[in-house]
Amino acid sequence: MKFFEITKEPINIQEVIDKVVQREAGAITTFIGTVRELTHGKRTLFLVYEAYESMAVKKLEQIGREIEERWQGSKVAITHRVGRLDITDVAVVIAVSTPHRADAYEANRYAIERIKEIVPIWKKEHWEDGEEWIGNQLETKAYPSGKPEEDDLHE
Repeated sequence: MKFFEITKEPINIQEVIDKVVQREAGAITTFIGTVRELTHGKRTLFLVYEAYESMAVKKLEQIGREIEERWQGSKVAITHRVGRLDITDVAVVIAVSTPHRADAYEANRYAIERIKEIVPIWKKEHWEDGEEWIGNQLETKAYPSGKPEEDDLHE
């Protein structure tokens, strides 16, 4: 069973949740990131996500290890979709189980923030009046060529 995946197919939310079910868990939290229509006042038509898939999976695994070390008894699964995603499509699903609910909430939030910080996934937004490669997920660095430069991957 793969706990950390990049996929081109629609994400089966229940399958991601099922990966973290454990008898010791009193809580399972999920984060489901979807494509929204309005960003900074602009109407988005669709997004295209791309990734350095092998590195992205390794970084997702790293996030899982960080969570398991920080929140005792936790179990994590993350699936992120790439390719063309339309409005309301699911882009990412994070499931975290822990013995206690507060830890599950905290760990899940930690996961999405770390994904945006370290996982090499980027997107192109398509609007009614144009399109643009947004760059990194924190939107702090543009990728005008459509992908990060080699130096961007090691920051």
